[in-house]
Amino acid sequence: MARHWRAGAAGLAVLGLILTACSGAKVGDSSSAGSKGSGKCGTFNLAVNPWVGYEADAAVVAYVAQHDLGCTVTKKDLKEEIAWQGFGTGEVDAVLENWGHDDLKKKYITGQKTAVEAGRTGNKGIIGWYVPPWLAEAHPDITQWKNLNKYAGRFKTSESGGKGQLLDGDPSYVTNDAALVKNLDLDFKVVYAGSETALIQAFRKAEKNKEWVIGYFYEPQWFLSEVPLVKVDLPEYTTGCDAVAAKVACDYPVYDLDKVVSARFAASGGPAYDLVKKFHWTNEDQNTVARYIAVDRMTADAAAKKWVESHRDKVDAWLK
Repeated sequence: MARHWRAGAAGLAVLGLILTACSGAKVGDSSSAGSKGSGKCGTFNLAVNPWVGYEADAAVVAYVAQHDLGCTVTKKDLKEEIAWQGFGTGEVDAVLENWGHDDLKKKYITGQKTAVEAGRTGNKGIIGWYVPPWLAEAHPDITQWKNLNKYAGRFKTSESGGKGQLLDGDPSYVTNDAALVKNLDLDFKVVYAGSETALIQAFRKAEKNKEWVIGYFYEPQWFLSEVPLVKVDLPEYTTGCDAVAAKVACDYPVYDLDKVVSARFAASGGPAYDLVKKFHWTNEDQNTVARYIAVDRMTADAAAKKWVESHRDKVDAWLK
């Protein structure tokens, strides 16, 4: 959910679309046709990076592509960098939610020229360290990073090796957290919850039982409407302060989340490409659909249908 290869999923729902959902898939698992020009859609290969906000993006775009454009949608559950590898083979047409990743852009857009940018999603991405509301209320100074060592002992767990535990999500997330702990001289150790779901459950339990938890989290994310986590103030982000990963000692930037597509897909000029390029919504929109999936246990198709039917004007604007 980034600098952030946010990968922990809230469980990809079984989709009622014509699609292939290859959990843990690898590029090379299936062939690709890509969208065709001249007004006909054909096959649309959509990467699904496994966090529930991305699932919401994919659910809505896939639903509109199928029901309004007549596309055959093939969804592929892929980690972020694996998805980008698919641009060159034609096995991935679009990534709908990219969190910065200048390294991948340099490799696949500038270097290999297998991918191109396709505009912003409208979502603002915020990453950082958060604590449950009860803890911020009981110890207001804990939201300042310089005070964290004072409380490090309270965050110790059996997995943190005698240090305070800083809880991250899935091990495939690429974050700055280990570098931040080291460079800010904090008596903490990064421990992985294992998934987005596990991370959410840890914060939910901490708030309910007044337990000491500090961890990586992000917006947009529906869970913040249930438990309004409080962000810890890290040293202010300035341009270039995160240029060298091992030396990072500043907060994460605010990301203008964007879309990336294969160069082949963009050149097709097909209706699915036009839809991806025009797809644009808000954090509130995404959180609404994500909550349908994660909390209401709706299938992605049903969640998308519910949102599309109540936001037809917005969807129609994507189709013009």
